Amino acid sequence: MSNYRLSNFSILPTVVKNLLIINGLCFLAYVVLAGRGLINLNETLGLYYPESKLFKPYQLISHVFMHGSFMHLFFNMFSLWMFGNVLENYWGPKRFFIYYFVTAFGAAALHIGVNAYEVMHMKDAIAAYISAPGYDAFLALQDKLDPSLMDNSYFQSFMREWQLQKDNVQYIQGSVELTDAMIQRKINIPTVGASGAVFGLLLAFGMLFPNTELIMLFFPFPIKAKYFVMIYGALELYQGISNNPGDNVAHFAHLGGMLFGFILIKIWNKTNRHTFY
Repeated sequence: MSNYRLSNFSILPTVVKNLLIINGLCFLAYVVLAGRGLINLNETLGLYYPESKLFKPYQLISHVFMHGSFMHLFFNMFSLWMFGNVLENYWGPKRFFIYYFVTAFGAAALHIGVNAYEVMHMKDAIAAYISAPGYDAFLALQDKLDPSLMDNSYFQSFMREWQLQKDNVQYIQGSVELTDAMIQRKINIPTVGASGAVFGLLLAFGMLFPNTELIMLFFPFPIKAKYFVMIYGALELYQGISNNPGDNVAHFAHLGGMLFGFILIKIWNKTNRHTFY
């Protein structure tokens, strides 16, 4: 911590300030344009699975600046300021800028990677169903898929009607068409938010200032940063693996930000900090 320039400490350093401004303006544009029925920027700039027709390469960057709600924006920006101002003062703007976007890309990479595994598993299960379709087989298929994919009124109505005519060929064919709709729904869900990069900042703070005591709004007792990071990381892993219905949080994106942050800090620790740029 010898290069921590306490005398030059800024409460709102350059990169953090500009990130706050850009995120705020993007959210304002999203609210205004969507409210007027012109365009939904979250759907345009959010990150889609690469197999989706809606995927565009620029979304790997643009999704980091978009947020789904004011509270989503508030907590991410509060965390960006809380941890980011310390880290930018410690590292300097160039290193902080690099770290922020490396963790953002790392979050997107792990999120896409986990989605790729889930989509592959989903396609295998559906292929097995299509080879021998039927009402009971379709019920068994549902147990292997994300419950949120079947959480809509049309699907529920279809299943109730099919139950009364289990051998009806039209319903069997309809179920095959539904499986394609499930895949499309899976790959056409956009991901937005700076959470992956923010979790990267949290990881960096815990590694560089491990014994700093934190008091969080939802945990009003002092806890050392290193323990907070470990507990929060473990909780994200548990929630990601649990894959609870209705949970629309990209937990593996958070873990991706932490993972890539950890790797980058380890690399920096083996190189000359002043010549990395």
